[in-house]
Amino acid sequence: MQFFIDFFTNYGYFAVFFVLLLCGMGVPIPEDITLVSGGIISGLGYANPHWMVVVGMIGVLFGDCLMYMLGRFYGVKILRFRLIKRFITFKRLKMVKDKFDRYGNRLLFFARFLPGLRTPVYIISGVTRRVGFIRFLLIDFFAAIISVPFWVYLGHHGAENIDWIKAQMRHGQMGIYLILAAVVIFVGFSYWKRKRKQREEQNL
Repeated sequence: MQFFIDFFTNYGYFAVFFVLLLCGMGVPIPEDITLVSGGIISGLGYANPHWMVVVGMIGVLFGDCLMYMLGRFYGVKILRFRLIKRFITFKRLKMVKDKFDRYGNRLLFFARFLPGLRTPVYIISGVTRRVGFIRFLLIDFFAAIISVPFWVYLGHHGAENIDWIKAQMRHGQMGIYLILAAVVIFVGFSYWKRKRKQREEQNL
């Protein structure tokens, strides 16, 4: 984390955007640490926290959309790209495609919180063209608006205590997963209730 703090302190918003772009392209750099580090430099007075959130959102969405568009234009041929095939194998791409066929837009939303599947899911959504660009952008935006401000403001408010931030990051990740689990349960229960009501009406 200290490396990112020093790097962002020296190069500011552009550095944060650049690293988030690499995250979106599948480079194994933790997106949450990147965003928290951006928040830390704002807490230390080197940036504005609100602008950092904006930059974080733009960087995240730009990287995700880039993967979507590459998948849309190149299809499975994208695996020929040296940078892409270094982080995404055909086996992983096939596994994600199977999950995408099963869960659709729900997987696209939750992929933002699953670093190992995020980039393959975005590429597959472009390759299959099951999701139009506008819908992809909206789903990704609503997922990012949950995670990006959370990590940036966490870094901002705990800038003077890195150990506290690390502890809160662990709690924060668990909190996000619990919220997502609650949403899944609620949606599943609503779907089951609606289906049950439809069956009861058909039996009348």
